[in-house]
Parts: sequence; structure tokens; C-alpha cells
Amino acid sequence: MRFEDFGLSKETMKAISEIGYEEPTPIQASVIPMIMGGSDIIGQAQTGTGKTAAFGIPIVEMCKKGERPFAIILEPTRELAVQVAQEIDRIGSRKRIRVLPVYGGKSIENQIKALKHGVDVVVGTPGRIIDHINRKTLSLSAVRVAVLDEADEMLNMGFIEDIETILKEVPEARQTLLFSATMPQPIINIAKRHMHEPEKIRINPKDVVIPQIKQVFYEVREGDKINALSRLLDVENPALAIIFCHTKLEVDEVSMKLGQLGYNASALHGDFTQARRDEVMYKFREGMLDILVATDVAARGLDIKNVSHVINFSIPQNPDSYVHRIGRTGRAGKSGIAITFVTPREYRHLKLIEQTARTVIDKKKLPSAQDVLKAREKNILKDIAGIIEEGKHVKYMEAVKKLSEQHSFADIASAAFFAAYGEIKEQAAGEQTETKGMVRLFMTIGRKDKIKVPDIVKSIASEANIPYSKIGDIDVLEKFTFVEVPAELADRVIRSVDDMIMKGKRIKIQQATARPAQVNKK
Repeated sequence: MRFEDFGLSKETMKAISEIGYEEPTPIQASVIPMIMGGSDIIGQAQTGTGKTAAFGIPIVEMCKKGERPFAIILEPTRELAVQVAQEIDRIGSRKRIRVLPVYGGKSIENQIKALKHGVDVVVGTPGRIIDHINRKTLSLSAVRVAVLDEADEMLNMGFIEDIETILKEVPEARQTLLFSATMPQPIINIAKRHMHEPEKIRINPKDVVIPQIKQVFYEVREGDKINALSRLLDVENPALAIIFCHTKLEVDEVSMKLGQLGYNASALHGDFTQARRDEVMYKFREGMLDILVATDVAARGLDIKNVSHVINFSIPQNPDSYVHRIGRTGRAGKSGIAITFVTPREYRHLKLIEQTARTVIDKKKLPSAQDVLKAREKNILKDIAGIIEEGKHVKYMEAVKKLSEQHSFADIASAAFFAAYGEIKEQAAGEQTETKGMVRLFMTIGRKDKIKVPDIVKSIASEANIPYSKIGDIDVLEKFTFVEVPAELADRVIRSVDDMIMKGKRIKIQQATARPAQVNKK
């Protein structure tokens, strides 16, 4: 099946090509012809199946432009409302379809102004939609297509009564499309009351999950999880990763420990204000954060296309949650990796997930300390190759020539590596990196800030008024630095250096936790 087979207009086909859709996903191949034929649809499909385009493409094709909305799409969260609106806006760009996301937390006056100018498709959360209906700033009297997206999530969030209220405002002579990952009884009841002989389409989770997502699990004891997570992050080196935890407390603890270990991570859970949530999501979406640590609830509505890894730090509590979680990776036809930590007592629960989701999750052995060191060596070589390709090294050619009169090129290169990256030491799993009598501190400055070891030594020695010789191993990473100081001087160093300006950047310093295998520099 190809998009050309649906008989779409030239404008829509051009928009689809510009977006980069290559061929229909299973849900799109099944649903698009039925919607174009006028049928009501119940689509049971997980996140990541391409269902937004499955209903978005027909809506754009069938849309009759006018002063009042042709279609209304209900979403459980503001994030989903924005993302779905953006997707339909792209699909309808060539036909100049006017799409408006409507949700709380944003100026209602701006939304009212946009509605007065005329909108073809409204995508919104139930609460704000009802607010507009009550204010008489939104009329649904011309709606011909109503979409209930992520219906089970709207049920979980208590929106069922709101959905009923909204559907009563939409003409009965409409097309109703309902999409849900699961089909609990209240959703079935809505379908019976508000849909006319709907066609039922179910996309097997196996058809969705298996092709794009590699699924593995590691047996890990509860107390070893952070150690295991650190090793996996070093070896896997994910582009963007989401780590799922059960509770807000666990999210905070994991995020904090990852930060102390030098990872660019941030937490996301229900206690965050909307402004803080928006800030974290913006940074994650733009690649300013590498790792997002979240609860299931906080991750609702996330649609980040470049997430390479999903890690279940805590095993999902039910199979549906597992499929929802891992659906955050492997988006838009890209491959993804789903990793699950399983304690010995959770094996039975893992088997239940496999059976219900009709999938196979392979067991793997955790990377060794040697594997971590090899991964770091590989990253160092990648850094060096990049420097050579960009020509940043040419100013040192004369110095190398002079050194080559007394030393081999191999010795010169190895010494340069040592100066830049320090000594690579192999350690057993769980071994502490601190020298006896020393405390390891974490500083929020690294190689990307053009910081060098002598800068660190000079700043600490002068600010804390301690001898150079008292400063131990220093490890400068891309975005962070670790430094060892005598235990009895640690508090003085923290008090003296915290909040100081270094290389034009205000830095923070605190005591760090140990990492299982570390690169040390003196």
C-alpha cells in the first residue's frame, strides 16, 4: 500500500512528501480509506503507530473551509494538543488548512481572537474546549468530524463527562473517530452512545513494537541499579533517553544521582509547575538535555522523535504501561532500544508483560568495567577524528615537528591524549573512585566551556587558599568536571568555589557520588 493509492489531492501528496512520510503504517493503511469513505472508526492502536496522520490526512482532504470549525480533535494533555495541531498543520500546509491548538495555561484572549478570524480544525483539551463553548467563543455547529484521541488517557484523567458534554454540542450528522490504546468499559460505552456502526480496527502491539524497537532486559538487584544505569549510559551513549520510574521520589533521586555522576539529566513529574515542565521539555526536545527521568503520568503526551533509548528503571506496573513507555522510542520509522531493569522477584511480572503484549524481551548481560573503558576510548577517538576533520589541529603542527626530532609520533600522540583526557584506569564494578582520605567533588563546567586542568587547579588553590599539591585527580568531561581534594578541606573548597565565575560561567560545586569506572587526570 502506498499513499498514492488513497486518491489524495496533489496538495496533500506534496505536503506528505515534504514531511518525509514514505509509506503508510499499518493503522494508516487500514483507517485512511475507511475515513475517506465516511465510516465511524474505533481504532485500537498504541502510541507511535502513526495514528495522528491516520486521521489527520483524511480530515485535511475532506475539509470544507468556512467561518466555523470543520473538525474538532480532543486530546488528554496540552502537549498532545500542540503536537497533533502541529502535525495536522504540516499535513494541511499546501491546502492552507487553519489549525488551532486550544488548551489551558495559555492566554484565552489570543485563542478567542484566532477563533473569530476563522479556524478549520480545533485541537484541544476538554476543559478549555468547554470553557470556550460556555463563553460562546467556539461553535461546534458546523463540525463534520469529531476525533477522540488517546481516549483511555482521557478516561484516566477524569474527562469522560467533559467528552459527553462536548459531543452533545456537535451535530449528530457527523463522523466520529475514536482512538485508544486500550478499551476499558467506559470507552466502549461512549462508542455505543455516540457512534454509528463504527468500523473496528485493532493494530496488534506486536506489529507496532517489534519492527522498530529492540527490547532487552537486565537482571539487576535494587541496590545496583544506579551502577548498572551508569554503565549502560556510557556504553550505549544514547542520543536522547527517557528513564521511567514508578514514583516522584524515585525520579528525583535518580535524576540527582545522574547529575552527580556527570550526566546531563533532568527530572519531570507531577509536582512541576507548567512553566518548569515547559522549560524541561523545550531543553529535551532541542537536545540541550540528554536524559529525561520521568513518571508515567508526567510523560503522557510526549512525542519526541529522536528518542533513541527508553529505560525502565522500574519495571512497568502493567503491560499497557510497558507498551506506552517503549512507544516513546522508534518513532517515525526510526529504530529504538527499550531497556528494562528486572529484579529477581520480578521475573513473573516480566513474563506477564511478554505474554500480554505478545512480544519477546531478550535477556542481556550488563557491560563490564572493561566494556565501559572501551566505550570511552571509542568516544575519545571520535573526538580526535572530528578535530582533524575540522582542521582545528593545524596550529600545533610546528610543535609536533619539533617534538618529532626527539620522540616518535606514537609517543607524541599518546602524550597529547594523556594531556587532554588523562589516564584511563580499569576498575572493578562498584569500586569507589576516590583515593583514600580524599573526597570527590562535582563541578558544573567541562571541556565544552574551554576549561583545562591548570585552570581548575589555579582556581581552587587561589579561592580556597590551599596548596596546589593538596589537589588530587581531576577529570574534565564534556560538560562536567570531577576533582579530588582532602576530606578535611572539602567543605572549604565547596564554600570558596561554589557560585564563582570561571571562563565566563557561574559554576556550582558539590560532593559527588562515585562512578564505577572513571577516567582520572592529574
